[in-house]
Amino acid sequence: MLNSLHLSGRPADTRVVVAMSGGVDSSVVAALLKAEGYDVVGITLQLYDHGEAVGRKGACCAGQDIQDARRVADRLQIPHYVLDYEARFAKAVMDAFADSYLKGETPVPCVACNQKIKFHDLLETAEGLGASALATGHYVRSGPGRDGWELYRASDKERDQSYFLFATTREQLAFLRFPLGIRDKDETRKLAREFGLGVAEKSDSQDICFVPTGRYTQVIERLRPGAAEAGNIVHVDGRVLGRHGGIINYTIGQRKGIGVAAQEPLYVLRLDASAREVVVGPKECLRMRSLKLRDVNWLGDEPLDALALKGEDILARIRSSGPLQPARLSFEDDGVTVELAHGEDGVSPGQACVFYAASGGGERLLGGGWIKSAAGEAWLARDGFQATAGSGAGEPLAAVSR
Repeated sequence: MLNSLHLSGRPADTRVVVAMSGGVDSSVVAALLKAEGYDVVGITLQLYDHGEAVGRKGACCAGQDIQDARRVADRLQIPHYVLDYEARFAKAVMDAFADSYLKGETPVPCVACNQKIKFHDLLETAEGLGASALATGHYVRSGPGRDGWELYRASDKERDQSYFLFATTREQLAFLRFPLGIRDKDETRKLAREFGLGVAEKSDSQDICFVPTGRYTQVIERLRPGAAEAGNIVHVDGRVLGRHGGIINYTIGQRKGIGVAAQEPLYVLRLDASAREVVVGPKECLRMRSLKLRDVNWLGDEPLDALALKGEDILARIRSSGPLQPARLSFEDDGVTVELAHGEDGVSPGQACVFYAASGGGERLLGGGWIKSAAGEAWLARDGFQATAGSGAGEPLAAVSR
């Protein structure tokens, strides 16, 4: 007989570690599992301690959140441990975040945190405590499939967090459980009230946890003092339009605050870290169709290299809140390529491209990878300036890759 978590044995004989961030979602997960009779152990990770971040509501894993998690555990009468993961988090997530920005990329640290900390280090800790599963408050669904556990978008599409879990492996999925995947946020808050949890009305975290002000440049300058170097702002046709104080102050697709005057609207198209250049141009240059990926995680039934000959029709998502669009995934000698049917504006290396199954309305997550370059499709053919490859002065540019 399998219990509600698809594990053998009675709930009372099944230990489950719950990753408790101090928010309403993970608190309700702990309460639900406790109510079902599972042997629940709560663990909260101390990930950082950066002055003003500590005690700030809305920033996960800060001081106030740890206290909230402890109070919930007391209410539920479950063991609760706070583990110091600051050094691991600083190296695996924060340092990587800063270095990625300095290379002109747009990193997604929440994916890295799940991949390298929560679903790796914390998962190993849970196993060491004799747990049969690690449960989290993510809004995503999982279940056993033909070749192992599979991941699906949450029932509440407005809350779906599958994008941030694309790097989860099959082995990790077999140990992870997501009890909120079939619920919506209103139901979760209602359950929190019914369980008498003090966090029932607590607001959701909106910022990256270690960027409490929302200003990435402040964090990067603190982690890498003096690393931001000045350089030129260059039009895509090669003209130097002005100077900038560091590429970390710019993002692909940026329209305002570029720092140069022009007769036409200009957008940031490319950040060249090696040349310290911010490349700008017209809006039509932003649309990208062909993406080259690195470090791809594949959760499909057929091996990824088997797609070399036929390709795979998928649905792709570039941003966590962006729409799914038809795409073709192919595996070639130089890596994995995704061809977007409609294209995407403002694509930047360092972002994630996440795959969903074309069948079934894109419910099943098939994995994803990190964008290393992007190319447009004849997007600069104007005024006799035909787009091809390259980026030097007087040299046409067809592929803007950051």
